[in-house]
Amino acid sequence: MINNGRFPEKSGSGETGGRKPEGHSSVPQPIGKANAAEDRGGPPGFADMQSAPRFPIKLPVSVKSSQGERHAETENISANGVLFQIESEMPIGSTVDFTISLPADVVGADADVQLDCRGRVVRSFEDSGRRGVGVVIDEYKFERR
Repeated sequence: MINNGRFPEKSGSGETGGRKPEGHSSVPQPIGKANAAEDRGGPPGFADMQSAPRFPIKLPVSVKSSQGERHAETENISANGVLFQIESEMPIGSTVDFTISLPADVVGADADVQLDCRGRVVRSFEDSGRRGVGVVIDEYKFERR
């Protein structure tokens, strides 16, 4: 597995014989500017959530929150979260449960795969009359139908 300097090297393993390569610290170094989100007016930690590659995938999603169940469409998905278009406002910080159905042909399975997630709203905005909601994924599980 490639480390890319993000995690401390394990002692006694690898080609260095337990020594750390020159110029490498045993303390993980932050990637990017720590307060980048605040500089853009976003919530603290938001830049860290955007560090994973995003995939522009449009899939139907069922969203359940304290305001009831609604249907939406994903705009993009990453390992950290999902951005979806929804017709109603969702308060930042609110907890949501959502289910995304992944088509069998897309995931290479015999049947559709259901992705059940629990997360928190970290971003809510309106752009050209459409409401966008960014949710960080705290828990998830895959289920075959």
